[in-house]
Amino acid sequence: MKENVNTPIYSITPFTLLDYAHKSACILWFAGCNMRCLYCYNPEIVMGKGTISFEKALTFLHSRKNLLDAVVFSGGECLLHKNSIQLITEVKKMGFLVKIDTNGSRPEVLQQILENELIDYVALDFKAMPVHFEKITQSNLFLPFEKSLRLLVESGLPFEVRTTVHSDLIDTNHMQAMIQYLEQQNYQGNYYIQHFVNGVTTLEKLGYSVRELEKENLSTARIKVHFRG
Repeated sequence: MKENVNTPIYSITPFTLLDYAHKSACILWFAGCNMRCLYCYNPEIVMGKGTISFEKALTFLHSRKNLLDAVVFSGGECLLHKNSIQLITEVKKMGFLVKIDTNGSRPEVLQQILENELIDYVALDFKAMPVHFEKITQSNLFLPFEKSLRLLVESGLPFEVRTTVHSDLIDTNHMQAMIQYLEQQNYQGNYYIQHFVNGVTTLEKLGYSVRELEKENLSTARIKVHFRG
């Protein structure tokens, strides 16, 4: 993925109450990604180019000071971009809370952000276990994801783990293995299963996804499973 350093942001969602719990926020959508998840419903962002510069984004955010609580960095993969730490630093200086949506593929960037206390919340995408990871993401980035998970567990920062589920790609056995893996990594807290939304445009043409997982009791003593979508 070749990033556009000058205009890395594909678009801005000026207001949301859904992406940062109990906070009013905006979303900066960063163009480009180093994964090609079969079920991805943001192909225009993943495959497209940015149109908004950091300068324009900061001008917009200055206009939202005292009106919004938080800024969500999403994508695509926001941590791919060369100057992402610089932008996060500027956003924090304005007094906003910062949430990062990430696939965990850039642990070295995540580590810098954590060490400098630049973020307040993280949503970490757990795509699949290694045996299915490459098929689903069209990448070999499981080990960087694992490092990011460990960094977050050790940091004590509030974060959530989430998985998008298409029934042709992840079934009950896969999900139980993923929950067991999270426990082995000492994760405890909320685990959000996001149902694939049938009928949307995705990177690959997929069949109809059924919601069989909701019939299962997947929660454990340490991990509470929630369903979204």
